[in-house]
Amino acid sequence: MKIDLKTRQKKDEQIKQFFVRKKKEPGEEFLKEYEESVIDDYDSHSLFQWQAAEFEVFERSRKWYLAAALILTAIVSYAVYTNSPLMAITFILIGVVGYIHLQKKPKGLTFRITHEGVIVNREIYEFNNMHSFWIFYEPPHIKLLSLHMKGKFVPYIHMPIHKEDPVKIREILLDFVPEVQHEMTLVDTLERLFRL
Repeated sequence: MKIDLKTRQKKDEQIKQFFVRKKKEPGEEFLKEYEESVIDDYDSHSLFQWQAAEFEVFERSRKWYLAAALILTAIVSYAVYTNSPLMAITFILIGVVGYIHLQKKPKGLTFRITHEGVIVNREIYEFNNMHSFWIFYEPPHIKLLSLHMKGKFVPYIHMPIHKEDPVKIREILLDFVPEVQHEMTLVDTLERLFRL
């Protein structure tokens, strides 16, 4: 069965259009404008606002990097010795990705508390989607606002408060959501312990 040239060109054009789409769909522009107007409306009723880095940057000495490299080398050597190439490749990748992550500079974020919820840059965490909040405040190292969300995938959201007054933040949040003590997770503790 032969396909004529016009039919083939038409099919090729359809395939090309399928794979080479514009970055924005027609309705996407409207959705973005609507989202920005909703966030701007939330912003206009801001009760408290602060800025902080996306994550805390720890000073790491050469000894820290040397110890991490030695531990990874020992694990990879053990994997090679026990004939586990998958384990060796996994830990090599963990080392590379970890190093790249440690070199990343944190972005500056703007946090706002409004009557409807907490806004982080363009992300809204509404009070009706929260179970509770807690402020971890152990200066100079731990200064976090913890929100217990109703979602299952990310139940806790931690936000740095740095130099802001935790009492003021607490007083505002108490009007909207209950204060319940949260526990630091094992991952949070290990991050601080190993300065990750």
